Amino acid sequence: MARKKRRNPWVATGEVLVWVLFATLLFPVGFAGWAVGHYTSLGKSSGTKTVTVTVGSTSTAAATTTAATTTSAAAAGGDAAQGKTVFASNACASCHAFKAAGASGTIGPDLDTATAADAQKAGMSLAAFVKQSIVDPNAYVPSGYSQGIMPTTFGSSLSNTQLADLVAFLVGGSQ
Repeated sequence: MARKKRRNPWVATGEVLVWVLFATLLFPVGFAGWAVGHYTSLGKSSGTKTVTVTVGSTSTAAATTTAATTTSAAAAGGDAAQGKTVFASNACASCHAFKAAGASGTIGPDLDTATAADAQKAGMSLAAFVKQSIVDPNAYVPSGYSQGIMPTTFGSSLSNTQLADLVAFLVGGSQ
């Protein structure tokens, strides 16, 4: 009679240990993932809204031919035509409604109607109010909105020329 080949007991023990280790680690990691996901939202939807913005491309020739006028116009208060480009390239339309830009965002204030009224409430000229609202958006927060919604980086990410152009566009379009 042929002798049956006996299985190595260490192999079976090793397999059992691997499965026990796998199950032991899998449960706490799965529970931690569930807990973090559950308790960061406190059981409510996060309220996150994803907005996709499509910005039309501008030709290089147009930007080159208008560069000289932008610089001279910025010193005189800004170039509204270039301000429209700044508005589009910084995705302002994703949050603000503004007819002059064809924007219909609903996250931030409607720039067609709210800007002049808010400037008056703040006791500032429209241009000064618009500039302050871009550079320091938490300085005056319109009723119905809370601080921290608008990014505070535009004061450092926009050049003085871009800022003047954007203010000229917003002031010109909202009057």
